[in-house]
Order: sequence, then structure tokens, then C-alpha cells
Amino acid sequence: MDRKKLYEFWCSDPYFDAAAQEELRGIADDEKEISERFYKDLEFGTGGLRGIIGAGTNRMNIYTVRKATQGLANYILKEHAQDKGIAIAFDSRNLSREFAEETALCMAANGIRAYIFPTLKPTSMLSFALRELGCTAGVVITASHNPAEYNGYKVYWEDGAQITAPRDQEIISEVNAITDYASVKTMSREEAQEKGLYEVIGPEMDDQYMEALKSLVLFPETVREQGEKLTIVYTPLHGTGNLPVRRILKELGFEKVYVVEEQEQPDGNFPTVSYPNPEDKDAFSLALKLAEKVDADLVLATDPDADRLGIFAKDTDGGYQSFNGNMSGMLIMEYLLSGRKSLGRLPKNSAVVTTIVSGKMSERIARAYGVELIQTLTGFKYIGEQIKFFEQTGSHEFIFGYEESYGCLEGTHARDKDAVVAVMALCEAAAYYKKQGITLCEQMEHLFQKYGYYKEDLCTVTLKGQEGAGRIRAIMEKIRENVPVTIGARKVRAFRDYAAGTIKNLEDGTVTETGLPKSDVLYFEFDQDAWCCVRPSGTEPKIKFYVGVRGTDGADAETQLQELMQAVTALV
Repeated sequence: MDRKKLYEFWCSDPYFDAAAQEELRGIADDEKEISERFYKDLEFGTGGLRGIIGAGTNRMNIYTVRKATQGLANYILKEHAQDKGIAIAFDSRNLSREFAEETALCMAANGIRAYIFPTLKPTSMLSFALRELGCTAGVVITASHNPAEYNGYKVYWEDGAQITAPRDQEIISEVNAITDYASVKTMSREEAQEKGLYEVIGPEMDDQYMEALKSLVLFPETVREQGEKLTIVYTPLHGTGNLPVRRILKELGFEKVYVVEEQEQPDGNFPTVSYPNPEDKDAFSLALKLAEKVDADLVLATDPDADRLGIFAKDTDGGYQSFNGNMSGMLIMEYLLSGRKSLGRLPKNSAVVTTIVSGKMSERIARAYGVELIQTLTGFKYIGEQIKFFEQTGSHEFIFGYEESYGCLEGTHARDKDAVVAVMALCEAAAYYKKQGITLCEQMEHLFQKYGYYKEDLCTVTLKGQEGAGRIRAIMEKIRENVPVTIGARKVRAFRDYAAGTIKNLEDGTVTETGLPKSDVLYFEFDQDAWCCVRPSGTEPKIKFYVGVRGTDGADAETQLQELMQAVTALV
């Protein structure tokens, strides 16, 4: 069925509700908008759905959510895994609650018990609850840090991590096999409850989650001692982090916690920010004003589903310095490894897991503590997957995982990035170093002096719609077909094409395997730990350019970084 006929079908078929049909009739004269909404089905990718909210096959709405859920239910039934049920959570985004309800009722109509949180929760709590309840799978309704017009649908399996190969492709096949929206099953909540197929998750799950986090604290006495001295400003950016973040800090003994009032309440329109992303410094404007007012030591922000943490810390001159995801990850990593070593709690088979686009200081820190560093493809699901492998083989004990995009995980209570535990670990580290008379900014400088002045940057280009998707594909193919031997003034030592699964040494011509799953990623290695990477985003209409360098000091690293970024973006 072509786009226009699909549009007319949605406008007229009684299966679609009146509000959706009225919305579509409002774009009757906009051929481009009709095309954007109906040129394809909203793609169920390797992590689930993510898209703009609205009516149409290429939009997030109750019909695309039901279709995805029916496909997932069909897969669960084929695996004979329906008896354990599915856990469902949702964040503060517009229609998140409604999409979660539709997911639960579709599952129930397929005879699969749905355990659903009654109120918004961080993504990490879905991962935690899924395993505590012994469920087969889980779904969280969130678009993470995307702009307000987006929502999404992320799928987890019984290990608590997002689905990975080959299961992701098998579920995608089941979703794509559904061509008739009206064939999707659903039932009323009343009927689902009567049949014992709809169960609300109680507050005891929150308590269990908090206890799991508190068990990770290395120096509880130091935290209690310094907790009344450390001043913290926190903003949940209208998302799910407000209650759990405040609770964990309070229960650990951090008494001087100030929440940004204008951003405290959940609101899917995110009225005080243009982009609810803690990677964006503009999102901190209100928090920094409050920090200056209360003379805060730390300024923290979590994204809508509270899986990413951004921070500013007071500098020696009284101002506030921002920390990117690599820097905050290194602060926590060094604190955890040094603290565990001093307590005799660093196992010989300890492992830290990160991604190929994260900073390289982690390699030196891991080496200093005799810890194995394992790299995965971009996406925290691959870090979570490593925990499963460790448990299956007994090869390693997971200590910490992080990625450059402001996500990390301490412990194994969850199998996805967790900003609540990140807040806890970072504040614990700040208390520990405060007792030693140094700030987090000073500790970061110590790390640079000890391991090298590593700096990284990211350039993101947004290319929306079907035209943008075509341009992104063309950029990737252009680089593949004309692999550069130099980028700027730097000679390429090795080129990795993760789609082909190969690493080519440009100095001797040898080709080896990457050892990682196939992915549309291009990676260049240079001398002196410098590198760059190009990849399309897996969740947004963007292409991303990553670069990393190591300098002799901060100024040298910054100069190298800017020169390399300019050379990399010139490739396209």
C-alpha cells in the first residue's frame, strides 16, 4: 500500500480512534508531512522503538506500540517463556503512561502476565525489578534524553539487559511479520486483572533497590562524616530521578541537597529546557544559578529516565567546571578501584567494561590496578551483556562499566546504565576526597598528571527524515569507498570497519577481525593514543564524529583535539 493510500486508510478505518483521524485530516494538504508519517513503519531496531509522537505508521502512538508488543509477545510464546511474565516501567514523557498501559494489556491478551509500575521510574529500576520478579522480559517506555516530541520503547530480556544478537533480530522479525494492525490483541484492564494477568508492582521494590545501592558504598563512615559538609544542587530535568536520587542521598547522610524547584516536577514538555540532556551545558543554567546562591560543591543533572548523569564541580577559583562523560567515568573508576584495593576487595579477575568510542584514559587506569578492560560496541546493552557472560563463564567479576555518553553502572543490581547509582558513587567520591582536602576538580587534575592529558570531543550532525537518512548512508559509504591514509596531519595506522568486521593495518597491509558484532561504525587509529570514529546514531536521526587525543598538558591536548576534529569533519 502506497503512502497516500495508507494515509487514507488511517483516516477512514474505524480501528483508529477519532483523535488520531482528526490529527491526520489536519495534514491533508501537506504532502511532505504525509510522506514522512507513512513512508515506512516506525522501525523496531535492535533496542526497540524510538520516534516522534503522532499518528501514522512512522510515529510513536498506541497502534505502533501495540504492534511492537504483539511481536514481542509472539516471540515469548514461541520460546515457551510466557509463564514468568514481563515487567513494564515508564518515564515522564508525554503518553508514556498510556503506552505502558497498552503494552501491559496487549501482553495480558496474549496470556502473558504483566507486572507494571504504577508511577514513573528510572530505567535502571526496570532492569532491577525484572530480575527480582524473575520475568522473561521487560519493557520501559522512554526516549531517554531526546527532545520532547519523542518517545520510545526499549526491550530487555531475563538477564536484565537490553536485547542483543541474535535475540534482537529474532524479535524484530516477529514485529515485522505483523502487517495488520487490527490483528493485534488487547483487552480491558478489568478483564486482565480478573484473569490474574495484570499486577501492580508495589513500593517494596523501591526499598529493595535502595538496599542494593547502599550495599555498594565503600566508606559509609566517611560519607556520614562529610555528608553534612558537602553541598549538592540537583535537577531531575522534569524526569524520573527526583524521588530516588533524593532518597539515596538522604539515606546515606547527605544533608545539604538543594533541588532546582522549577525542574523538580515531572513534565513531558520539559518547559525549562530546549533539550532535556545532561550532556548539554544549557540544561544546567537554572542549576548553576542555584549553585552560586547556596555555594554548592557539586551540581548534578539526570535525564528524563535517569540513566545519564551530568556534573559540574566547584573549581579552585570559585567557578564551576563541567565534566564530560569520560571525565566523570574516570573519577568514579579511579575511586572504586583505589578504594576496593585499599579495602582488599578488588578481586584478581576484576573487569571494567567500556565502549570503543569512550576515552582511552581508562586503559591506563585499568593497567595500574591490574584490572582487565574490555571494550564493546557503542550502546550500554553490550556492557550489560558482558555481565551475563561473566556470570555464565566465571571469567571475570564486573566492577564498573561506563560510556562516554554520560552513562555508567557500579555493581550488578541492574544491567543498564544507572544515574541513581552514579549520583551515589560520585557523591561518595566527593566526600572521600573532601576529607583529604581536595575537590573533584583537583582530583581530575591529579588523574591527568598521573595517566596523561586525555581529551575527547563529539560533533553531531542532525539529518532528519527520509532525505536525511539517505545522506547519512551516503556519508558512510563515501568514507568506506575512499579510506584515507592520512587525516589532517596524522597518518592512519589502522582502520576498523565494524560492518565488515575487519581491522586493516595500513602500515603492513594485514587484516584481522574486530571480534565484535557487525555494526555500521568506522574507526581510525593514530600514534600517541589518538583516534577518531564515525557512526550513525542508533536512536536519533544523527551522524556522530568522535575524536580523542593525549597531550603533554591541557593546552596541548585541546589544540590537538580541535585540529583533529576539524580534519575529521572535513572528510564529508
